[in-house]
Amino acid sequence: MEETPVKVAVRIRPLLPKEILHNQHVCVRVIPNTQQIIIGKDRPFTFDFVFGQNSVQDEVYITCIKPLVSSLIEGYNVTVFAYGQTGSGKTYTLGGGHGVSMAAKEKGIIPRAIQEIFQRITENHITDYTVKVSYIEVYKEELRDLLDLETSSKDMHIREDEKRNTVIVGAKECLVESADEVIQLLDGGNAARHTGTTQMNEFSSRSHAILTISVDQQVLNLEGANRTVWNTGETSATSVQLISSKFHFVDLAGSERVTKTGNTGERFKESVQINSGLLALGNVISALGDPRRKSQHVPYRDSKITRILKDSLGGNAKTLMIACISPSSFNFDESLNSLKYANRARSIRNKPIVNYNPDWDRINEMELEIQALRQALQNRRGALVNRANQASQSLTEEQEKIRIRSLEERLALLQFECCHYRNCTEDAFRILLELKGTGSLPKSQLCKLQEWIDVTEGFQADNSTPRLNSTAEEEAHLITCLQLKRELKKCQDALAADEKAFSQKEAELKQLQARINTVLQENKVHLAFLDEEENKQKLQKEKMVEQQLLIDRLRQQLQGSNTILYKSCLSTDGTSDNDSRCVKRSYSVPHQSSQTESFTATKVTQRTSKKVVVVSLQIIFYILNL
Repeated sequence: MEETPVKVAVRIRPLLPKEILHNQHVCVRVIPNTQQIIIGKDRPFTFDFVFGQNSVQDEVYITCIKPLVSSLIEGYNVTVFAYGQTGSGKTYTLGGGHGVSMAAKEKGIIPRAIQEIFQRITENHITDYTVKVSYIEVYKEELRDLLDLETSSKDMHIREDEKRNTVIVGAKECLVESADEVIQLLDGGNAARHTGTTQMNEFSSRSHAILTISVDQQVLNLEGANRTVWNTGETSATSVQLISSKFHFVDLAGSERVTKTGNTGERFKESVQINSGLLALGNVISALGDPRRKSQHVPYRDSKITRILKDSLGGNAKTLMIACISPSSFNFDESLNSLKYANRARSIRNKPIVNYNPDWDRINEMELEIQALRQALQNRRGALVNRANQASQSLTEEQEKIRIRSLEERLALLQFECCHYRNCTEDAFRILLELKGTGSLPKSQLCKLQEWIDVTEGFQADNSTPRLNSTAEEEAHLITCLQLKRELKKCQDALAADEKAFSQKEAELKQLQARINTVLQENKVHLAFLDEEENKQKLQKEKMVEQQLLIDRLRQQLQGSNTILYKSCLSTDGTSDNDSRCVKRSYSVPHQSSQTESFTATKVTQRTSKKVVVVSLQIIFYILNL
């Protein structure tokens, strides 16, 4: 992920007529053909863009804002916020104040950006765009919806969504289709914004205002549309990618001193709230811009405006800060503070990325995979059906053979029984005829005998073979149907088991993909921690090198002081010997004063050497403690 620094532009407004009337001279000058300005006599500052007193609105827009509009269409979040003293030209530069509907040359950044955004949208006929607008102000640390004044500040909250993006819950978002609609909403919001008259500005902004333009794009993914399903020749459905980006225009209230603005009462309370919010913003910029404070806490929650700008400062956005200053010597201190404020912001690093939804790519891949699995399942089902048909066919042939054999055996048995019964019937018929021929039976028995003879004759005359054959064929047909039904049920059970196995495989695949995503996220976190540890280790190594250099330097100084001390001691001893010799030559008796002076010099030398040794030991202990 590439880091992009926060870009800073400085714009110097011309001297006002009242400033010229009071003979106030210009204290800020621009170095030609460079991006450097000098304030006072010798205070240079270098920025990304510098616009002098003669700069026009079109120059500022083309140089700074037009590339950001292109980034917005590409899918990046963009933020432009203006900072400066009251009356330095912030609202005029942005074009979001009372002069939104002014002449074309005097239009500021916001109207020009709105026109170009909708021009880009109308030129692109492939992508579907949805544009929404919200307009919020922060007045006395309370949120206020400028597009819906009936919304209570208690119903609006600053939250973070699942992607860690800052959103304002409860704010009204208006769906717009043209630049004129946005301008009308902006005019209505400016009419409801808190403004007031001070000694510095007739229309002074008493609140921070944030205009947000949200652009949602549905982009046709040609790569996904041209893919073909695995093992098939059919083209997959059209793949659509969703990209969401936002453009924040932030008009900060001017930093002001009560002594210059002359605010009292309610205006004084507003000034206190404005300065506290700008102080919190300055603390955030200092914390983000200082490389030594990267691991420390960034005080985003100290103010509402810093919480809203969290994504723009050190987050996922391309950010431009426009510092507006006054060239008047009367405002020298405020202009210098604004330049220092802007110079610190250049050290902030953001990590902008295209805000497309990666889930769409995963959905497309999953759809392709599901289609491939469905096709494989259909092929599997067809193979199973063919295999079942073959198995049932082979099974039917074997069963038919077994059935034919059993039927032949049964037929033989029945034929044998039939022959036996036929023989028995013939024997019984002969016996009945013999009994009838005796004539010794009573009449009733003769009648009964005649009935049996008639039944026997009818049984013999009856041919039951065709009916037996038809009954066997019906039984064989029933048996075949039952067997086919059983085989069909087995095949259906096998297909259901295969479908269940495929569903289990799909669930396992989803679980594996979730695990992979979790591992990737953990890997990102571990890499971030590893980078932080490497930075800490590098800082520690640099400190150790500095301490080693300091120790070496102090050791050299200590050796030099010991050498000087040794030489001084030698010189002192030599002087005392010479003096004593001189005294011995001058006087026959040793002089008492010379002996006293040499003894005193020796004592002073000893004390001095002891102090130097003590001081050197203290320095060594201090270095070791470091």
